[in-house]
Amino acid sequence: MRLFILVIFCLITGNAAATSSFLADTLKKYEIREGDTAAYTLNLALDAAGKPKFFFRNIFTPVCNTGECRPVRINLYWDLLGNYLRYDLPGSEVLTKTDHRDFKEEDYRKLQEILAKESSILAELKMEDLVVKGTENISDSANIRTGATLKTIKNEVIEGAVFTCYTLWHFAHGATSAQIQKITASMETSSMLHSFLRSNNHHYQYWAMDKVMDAEGKVQAGYEEDIAGVIRGKNIFTARYALQKVHPDYFLPAKRQAWLWGTYEKAAYPLQMAILKKLAGIQVNDKLCEKIAASATAGNREQLKAKLKVLTARPQIPGKALKSLAAQLPHPDMGADIYDALKQLKPADKAVQQQMIHYEKKTE
Repeated sequence: MRLFILVIFCLITGNAAATSSFLADTLKKYEIREGDTAAYTLNLALDAAGKPKFFFRNIFTPVCNTGECRPVRINLYWDLLGNYLRYDLPGSEVLTKTDHRDFKEEDYRKLQEILAKESSILAELKMEDLVVKGTENISDSANIRTGATLKTIKNEVIEGAVFTCYTLWHFAHGATSAQIQKITASMETSSMLHSFLRSNNHHYQYWAMDKVMDAEGKVQAGYEEDIAGVIRGKNIFTARYALQKVHPDYFLPAKRQAWLWGTYEKAAYPLQMAILKKLAGIQVNDKLCEKIAASATAGNREQLKAKLKVLTARPQIPGKALKSLAAQLPHPDMGADIYDALKQLKPADKAVQQQMIHYEKKTE
């Protein structure tokens, strides 16, 4: 059956999120219908300035097919791209197991851990695969169907609340997430993109980077500094992604090359290697060549090789850079690599040639 969505929204002001520990100044409510299923309300929390903060749903659902467990009332929260954040319970609600025992504190903590997993064995299973018929004891059939160990599966659920875990995980990572993505895409503005790029939420950063950079990695005007902020940010994964995706021309200006080298000097090792790899595909200016050459033996041999690759990518490099390399020929572990690079660069400087000859005689 073709999927269709009916969206109706209204604004509610005042103490709009009284049931939530996440505070919102205003709510925008969307009535969502998917196919022939009943409509549900999806709430978008806004701050005092009217900017979107997060989504949440008030859910009332059965969580088993035996009639032995209480229906669940729970609030689920997502970020603006449909990534699950957390849950809470309205009022005095509690969660219970099949034998009507209330959840303990450790059960509530484990439920959050289960729901927070983006990838889970629960995605691959049907509810009946997980349990022995008529009970909520974990079944050996799950082991057969998934190839996973029973110990692994037990880590994905709470004993006595298998249906609850299964049902809520699918709520947290199911169709609602897709609806949230569509709504947020419909609200896209320049202000939102700037905010996402400057966010600590890596999902927001990836999403926004793909919006402001084209297939070649060319950055839309006005977002250049935001991309720089991602590269110099705390998340090495988004930083490396930005480096790999951005077009080499982004680093053509001398000021930006100086900035990138300053970033290199302060970066963790994996990002340093990513920066050197990027520089190998960029027309590096003379000043940066000199800095790279001067630091050739600062670091390990992999860094040295990467630096030499940047330098030898140019048809010629400044005399000052050649002299810096030649001065480091005596290094006991890296001299051979520097010598090979100098041979490739064919320096015309007599002093550099003499240092190379001296190195040759010393290593005979």
